[in-house]
Amino acid sequence: MNQDRIHAQSVANMILKSIRGHGLGWVFTPANFKGVGSRTAVESALRRHKNEGTIRQLARGLYDYPRTDPQLGVLAPSIDQIISALEVRDAVRLQPSGAYAANLLGLSDQVPMKVVFLTDGPTRKLQVGSRQILLRHTTPRNMATAGRISGTVIQALRWLGQRHVDDRVTSILKGSLDAKGKEQLLKDIHYAPIWVAHVIRAIARECQS
Repeated sequence: MNQDRIHAQSVANMILKSIRGHGLGWVFTPANFKGVGSRTAVESALRRHKNEGTIRQLARGLYDYPRTDPQLGVLAPSIDQIISALEVRDAVRLQPSGAYAANLLGLSDQVPMKVVFLTDGPTRKLQVGSRQILLRHTTPRNMATAGRISGTVIQALRWLGQRHVDDRVTSILKGSLDAKGKEQLLKDIHYAPIWVAHVIRAIARECQS
């Protein structure tokens, strides 16, 4: 029994060291601690750290090392951090889409309360505080650009719609994307709808030979 207690303490200490090493704001799952101990030992350690107030449970099997602000108190976790943790845990790819993709690119000031990501995994919803994250299963074609700036641009433009993509939109994208990003757009242009491809050419005109 004493040996079991010592082992549990060792696992808890190693997990805490790893959490602190990643820094405040890190979002993680039990899968991040494979090899540290058994599944039971890892879950027990996380439960202990949660009860002590060191970490916060965001959803089932999802935790963070919360950041705090003197005026605002405990801050909401970063969406990017949540998505990174889910990609590791579930071995899926996730692509920003809709209003969130537009916000990331500076095309919209609104951060939606319901954030949508396309995925090659199953469709499901995740509630994190007041924000809902929808993971929507989509086609391999839509996921071909996942993790690349081109994927975010294509999805943002599709969300805006052809009627609403004007000179202001193309100007913002021209200014925010560097040469490498524009080159990536041209490489992935065949994954875009025809009208989006025309916009991409306008954005990346100076990169075309």
